[in-house]
Amino acid sequence: MNQKTSRLTVDLLWKLQRIGTPSLSPDGSQVVCAVTQPSMEDNRNRSALWLFSTTGLAPRQLTTCGEKDSQPKFSPCGAWIAFVATREQDGKKDSSPQLYLIPTAGGEARRAGQVPTGVCGFKWFPDSRHIALISWVWPAGRGMKDQAARFKAFSDRKETAYATEDSVYRHWDDNLPMGRVPHLLVLEISTGRVTDLLEGASYELNRRDPGADDLAISPNGKRLVFVHDPQRGKHPAPRMALAQIEFEGRTRSKFKITDLIKDGAWDLTGPSFSPDGRRLAFLASHQAIKHTMPKRLAVLNLGGPETRWETISDEWDREAHAPLLWSEDASSLLFRAEEHGRQPVWRFDLNERHATPIAVGGTIQAFDTGPSQLVTVTDCATHPGRLHALGLDATGTPIPSVATRLESFNDALLRDLDMGSTEEHWIEGAQGDQIQVWLYFPPGFDRKRKYPLLHIVHGGPHTGPGDNWHWRWNYHLFAAQGYVTANVNYHGSSGFGHAFLDSITHRWGALELQDIEATTDWLLKKPWIARKRVFATGGSYGGYMVAWMNAHVAPGRYQAYVCHAGCYDWVGMFADDAYGWHAQELGAWFWDDMAKVGGQSPHTFAATMRTPTLVIHGAKDYRVPDAQGLAYYNTLKARGVDARLLWYPDENHWVLKPRNSKVWFQEFFDWLKRYDPATSKTT
Repeated sequence: MNQKTSRLTVDLLWKLQRIGTPSLSPDGSQVVCAVTQPSMEDNRNRSALWLFSTTGLAPRQLTTCGEKDSQPKFSPCGAWIAFVATREQDGKKDSSPQLYLIPTAGGEARRAGQVPTGVCGFKWFPDSRHIALISWVWPAGRGMKDQAARFKAFSDRKETAYATEDSVYRHWDDNLPMGRVPHLLVLEISTGRVTDLLEGASYELNRRDPGADDLAISPNGKRLVFVHDPQRGKHPAPRMALAQIEFEGRTRSKFKITDLIKDGAWDLTGPSFSPDGRRLAFLASHQAIKHTMPKRLAVLNLGGPETRWETISDEWDREAHAPLLWSEDASSLLFRAEEHGRQPVWRFDLNERHATPIAVGGTIQAFDTGPSQLVTVTDCATHPGRLHALGLDATGTPIPSVATRLESFNDALLRDLDMGSTEEHWIEGAQGDQIQVWLYFPPGFDRKRKYPLLHIVHGGPHTGPGDNWHWRWNYHLFAAQGYVTANVNYHGSSGFGHAFLDSITHRWGALELQDIEATTDWLLKKPWIARKRVFATGGSYGGYMVAWMNAHVAPGRYQAYVCHAGCYDWVGMFADDAYGWHAQELGAWFWDDMAKVGGQSPHTFAATMRTPTLVIHGAKDYRVPDAQGLAYYNTLKARGVDARLLWYPDENHWVLKPRNSKVWFQEFFDWLKRYDPATSKTT
């Protein structure tokens, strides 16, 4: 028996390959994925396409020339794979991401056509001769030559100023393309001709991460339904609507655009046609009731004189995530939804209106389905994403069998690693509710010894991690340093029902802190936890929470904090890319009720902050602007509290460059050791 003696390290974490969203071939025999290989030496991540067999053949790499080949998708005929990349072809280097085609049998990839404004998402038409594209275009432009001229003029300009009058103009780490909006285009494969379907129309797609899940094409190719923003970027918290394009004749040159469903009370996303084209499934959130209302499954029956639709999952207290995929016989919908710190693929029976998990085990990050097959990319606390195939019948019900692993990436690197164990617990938290606590133990954990406790406070706040592999906040990497690592799914977390998620609305910090403190109390009673070696760390909303804890927990309870990209001042946070969300979550705009907003802001209570804190932030973070971290750090310094700042001029809300990540972990671990009585040089 092989004794596992190695521990997970930062360098090893950055050697592991990362599997992207799968696409299943029409006959179900092959799967294509983008696979990313990070390089600490080159300080970059390179992605290539790989083909995997569901019939037992060995995987093979399909592309080698690209830097970041992504979003691969089989054509309906199965002969081609389309993907997005930035490459050089025929001596011409792409100035923006373009759509490429490569034969399934192998060969050289070729640019499908020239889209001067680039491609950020696409979907095949059923005829395999046309592809619908998403591109950020100048709305006043007329034709691709005009768009190309505008793109060149903008690229050649010497000025760097950004000017806008829109409410939605930046997202995560990018200013949205100035003066441009996301439109739907159609590319004809045989000629490379590109047509803007929304040219001259008053429609634009969702500005925040528009992608393939925002459009659906009917099985006969005559209809295209897309998600659009009726307020065209003028509202900071927009609610999406659905519109349709109806094509005339065999070409895509003649068509008409009409509203399909536009109701200001609802936010509508993720459209998907049934196999017979008679129904449209989508996700609907009743925002007029409350902004936290979950996305419900909804179905529109097509072909009648009236547009009638209904939500069908109201009795199921979970939120579905796009994409929505139909079973072969159209009797059910398949999708992902969080459930108690995990994320299965669910089958929702449309007749019985009942949801059943059909693929489980940790967190399913992506999936695809086709005739007789379900393919998933699934990770868990102890391993990164793995590709599996599972047999399905026509109703979307699994055929009794064990899921088949289709690759062995990372197995050699992980084979000798002792990851330590993972445990799921439930304890009493705020309001007497049961809360979920995940514990990750150091390798070789001995219950007769004492270990330091490290809280990892998750972000969101409306997420619900647990049995998953995190590439940045990797729980077992922290545990490998000798910490018992705790992850609390506090009130506000997703996957535990709407009431639990909504419970923190208008009173941020209160219930979450009670849950974290209840967990600390529970763990301090364990004989294997060292009472004077307790730490709390978190990022984003987790960073907000450790700043809140610094102000509301007596000094000495926690030896030190780490605050990564944390929210500190809700007035200053108005510079973020999601400011339209503030009043919904906090209960008021700051100019209407400063006491209410300030009462949920850590900076209001700065006078009571005394615990040493490492503050980490990236200058390109627009979700939590870096002024938040700088203000927190400066406040601690002005108050004479021990603090250290780690600031990145080239990172965003996350730390994505391998070498920057290595520095992040080193600073993180060194800071905790500095204030750990067992390892501090001053003790």
